[in-house]
Amino acid sequence: MLRVVADVALREGLANCVDGAPDVFELEDDDRVRVLKFHISEADSMYLEYAVRSCPVSALTVERD
Repeated sequence: MLRVVADVALREGLANCVDGAPDVFELEDDDRVRVLKFHISEADSMYLEYAVRSCPVSALTVERD
């Protein structure tokens, strides 16, 4: 399993991760990105890691459980 870790202080709501993994991230009304699923299967690792890398402020990381 993969685990998404979000640094709340760094998030800016640019939503690049939402474009890459819309079932994992969503943009809230206050323009902050929210993590919908914290645990992701290895089968979905490619799109998740792409979405995390697309964050221009490096607010997201992926850890393997």
